[in-house]
Amino acid sequence: MEWRLAAALAIPFTIKARGADIHHWSTDPKCRDQILQAAEKANALLAVSEALKQDMIALGMEGGKITVHYTGLDQDRFVPVDRVAAKQVLGVNGPLFISTGALIPRKNQDLVIRAMTSFPDAILMLAGQGEAEQNYRTLANQLGVADRIRFLGSVPHEQLAQLTAAADIAILVSRSEGLANAWVEALACGTPVIISEAGGARELVTNAVAGRIVDPNVEAIVAAAKAILAEPPEQDMVRSSVSRFSWKNNGDQLLAILQQAAGKT
Repeated sequence: MEWRLAAALAIPFTIKARGADIHHWSTDPKCRDQILQAAEKANALLAVSEALKQDMIALGMEGGKITVHYTGLDQDRFVPVDRVAAKQVLGVNGPLFISTGALIPRKNQDLVIRAMTSFPDAILMLAGQGEAEQNYRTLANQLGVADRIRFLGSVPHEQLAQLTAAADIAILVSRSEGLANAWVEALACGTPVIISEAGGARELVTNAVAGRIVDPNVEAIVAAAKAILAEPPEQDMVRSSVSRFSWKNNGDQLLAILQQAAGKT
């Protein structure tokens, strides 16, 4: 483990929690013991959201050691575009949704696929790959929406920015998250989000301009999507909700955290 290496070299070490490490792996007693042991040995702990920090404290970690360190964001790459023109390039005339994340049960993309039956003229892009892909393809066929769902696989970051900016809504209603990069990137593109009450959701979606926080069920997703499509927010207003996210802010804060940790050896 890293703490043993750090001890052998007499150097400090830090640990950053992102979500699944706390919400998923800590449910295994053996993993939880190791996680807590490593946290105790660390000079500093980082969390991607205030909500995740509170979950770490509830797990038994020392709150005074934990600093909220928000994700970075390439504000020059993830930007609003002419959405009508971008959708035309993609061959889309109606609403366009995107769900970005690994295709695994925890991400709940099956709920978004089911919601597509309520939007007969919409297209859904699934950006990601994972163990549930075949099940999702089968579900789409069973529901009669397979021709309107695009399984994109793993998408290069530059292309992801273009696709996200083209979408009318980004939907990711995971069972758990820390603070998903996909949420932040969508908002930077001026694309409102529909997300679940997970991790730092309320640290991002503070008003209806940014999107909706919903219960993870089909009815809630459909209602939220219809509300956003009926009154689409201005892209620049959506983007302003993540103006504080940047790689510069991320790097400056990380440097300060590491400098402080180094002083505690």
